[in-house]
Amino acid sequence: MNKLASYAANPDQTRGRNHPEPPPVARNQFQRDRDRIIHSSAFRRLEYKTQVFVNHEGDLFRTRLTHSLEVAQIGRGIARNLNLHEDLVEAVALAHDLGHTPFGHAGQDALNDCMKNDGGFEHNIQSLRVVDHLEQRYAEFDGLNLSFEVREGILKHCSAKNAKSLGDVGARFLQKQQPSLEAQVTNLADEIAYNNHDVDDGLRSGLITLEQLAEVTIFATHLARVKQKYPALTGRKLVHETIRIMIHSLVMDVCQQSQENIKKAEPTDINDIRALPSLISFSKPMSQQQAELKQFLRKNLYQHYRVNRMSAKAQRIIRELFAVFIQDTGLMPDEFQLRAVKDKPRAVADYIAGMTDRYAIREYRRLFAIEEQPL
Repeated sequence: MNKLASYAANPDQTRGRNHPEPPPVARNQFQRDRDRIIHSSAFRRLEYKTQVFVNHEGDLFRTRLTHSLEVAQIGRGIARNLNLHEDLVEAVALAHDLGHTPFGHAGQDALNDCMKNDGGFEHNIQSLRVVDHLEQRYAEFDGLNLSFEVREGILKHCSAKNAKSLGDVGARFLQKQQPSLEAQVTNLADEIAYNNHDVDDGLRSGLITLEQLAEVTIFATHLARVKQKYPALTGRKLVHETIRIMIHSLVMDVCQQSQENIKKAEPTDINDIRALPSLISFSKPMSQQQAELKQFLRKNLYQHYRVNRMSAKAQRIIRELFAVFIQDTGLMPDEFQLRAVKDKPRAVADYIAGMTDRYAIREYRRLFAIEEQPL
């Protein structure tokens, strides 16, 4: 690792954990957090949670797990260029989707609607809930007891109402402050990863075409570069090479623009970072191109009728599971029945949010199918 910038997060100066622990041996605080995340049950379940396409639709599409690994790889590269703490970026990247429901955003929207009278549902807050409470691995505390710096990076969005109930990690939303630069890096690495890899999955699925993407500025620019350099290239190699250099261009743009922002702001420590506007950003032209790509994906991929059909099925599964568990909590596993004594809607939401795509489908069949199902 390069020498840390003075304004980078420093594991030796962490703001601590909810439950005090002796310092780690042979690793730093953020490495400990990363390791705990990787060994968690919630992290393993990401393998069978969807990104855009539901798990059973194909083996080669992204899952929340592969997406999280890709975010970590992109984020570490940016952090290294900016002399920020790579282990913190990696920890936040690997944990940022732990609270996602099955079936991606369709599942989240359905569960949020089910919880509209009971505090709602938001996956960033659920990710924090997973690492603070729901993981059951350690003798001395619930959750993973992660450092403050990782927890604030996980909590990317938060309403003022929710922030008031989240203690120190929610305070910045009330004080209008920024998180660490490492958290800001992870946020943009997430955007780079899902935009570019949704392009790849969309092309693989046949729901979008190269001809359509050739009308999108950022893709067209990089496709032309690849064709000029490799005129005989076709098929998957053409797609992968185009996406590869797109990601490289985006990463370099973030690094260059962020270095300019930092130089202009002249922060000296992490407290300055929290008081300043966000310093990790694309250049204005690249930001506009990213917005154009996101708009294209929303119209042509996320709202494609075949995706809408699966989303409608997914939302029906979530809503009907929620309704049956609210009616009879005895249908849930014991640990969630115990949680339901204190807060029934939240316990049901916790159980459903923790399901993988295929587990949710199996639960639905177990509860509603007429034919005999295996236990």
